[in-house]
Amino acid sequence: MKKIKWIFILGILALLFGYKFNDLHPEVNISDEKSKNTTYITIEKEHIHHGNLLLVNHDNPVQDIGVKRDIINLIEHQNHMQGYQLLDHNIKISEQVAERFSAMVNAAKKDHVDHFMINSGFRSLEEQNQLYEEMGPAYALPAGFSEHNLGLSLDIGSALNKMEDAEEGKWLEKNSWKYGFILRYPKDKTAITGIQYEPWHFRYVGLPHSAIMYKKNFTLEQYLDYIKKKKSISLHYKGEKYYISYHDFKNEPSLKIAVTRYYEISGDNKNGVIVTGLQ
Repeated sequence: MKKIKWIFILGILALLFGYKFNDLHPEVNISDEKSKNTTYITIEKEHIHHGNLLLVNHDNPVQDIGVKRDIINLIEHQNHMQGYQLLDHNIKISEQVAERFSAMVNAAKKDHVDHFMINSGFRSLEEQNQLYEEMGPAYALPAGFSEHNLGLSLDIGSALNKMEDAEEGKWLEKNSWKYGFILRYPKDKTAITGIQYEPWHFRYVGLPHSAIMYKKNFTLEQYLDYIKKKKSISLHYKGEKYYISYHDFKNEPSLKIAVTRYYEISGDNKNGVIVTGLQ
């Protein structure tokens, strides 16, 4: 939707990524303030199943519209492969995610953490089904019910140690949010996610969502519930102001939604959409 505006907001966010987020963290102030500088657009109900904030689990499978359309084979895009290794040459991922991951591991290198490896990325439904048949329900999810079927998740390893003990894992838990990633299945949240602790599984949700989730110690489930309950919040840091709002489709086929000049829309894969605007 609104391809030009999508490009604009990615450009603005790219500028923000250049800041030192360690300095930004104390300035992540969340309020209920609403934007006055808005226009209106109409979106269709199918957008519930498209975007970077989709919840995928046992109750909410991936829809075809939700699969990222910019999936690439990493070995064929060496410009995105600086600072890490691949477990094999068949690993695929969203190009957008690959760009952010590359920026993240290069930042880690400045902290002398530089033995990252991608063990798994995007899986087709056929690949997921094969994995499920081989590994069983204790270690894999059925086809369509795994985040890996979206193209937004990575299984990240260390060439030196297990992720729960590796410096790479520790660095990511502390810093990945600065680049739009979250540790999707934390140790103390298994009752919420329904998935055992996976120190290697990171999911891209994008800024500013990852910043809020990190600050409030939210899983994706908790964050989506929070946004739905609050309806709208604003976020301030480094002189920039973001507006985030939730819209429930209920029984309507489409919705008229207020947006700021630069905006991005993601469904929650359940009942509504989240609009993120940059003033």
